[in-house]
Amino acid sequence: MRQMTVPSFQQAIDVVEAMQPEDQEALIELIRRRLIERRRADIARNATETLRAVREGRAQYGGVEDLRRDLLGKEE
Repeated sequence: MRQMTVPSFQQAIDVVEAMQPEDQEALIELIRRRLIERRRADIARNATETLRAVREGRAQYGGVEDLRRDLLGKEE
């Protein structure tokens, strides 16, 4: 099995700068879309965990003051 080496940030920049401008733009768009998809996947994972917590009774409800009270450990 061949191990992949990860180029340094500067090496990646050098490779991108050597590309044609159209290829650079295509790469930027590809990276932007992949970041969006990764963030969507993160949001979906968080939503799934939140729904699970609600179903299991681990979620707490309240307003900002309730949160503040819980974080500070104060009963008002």
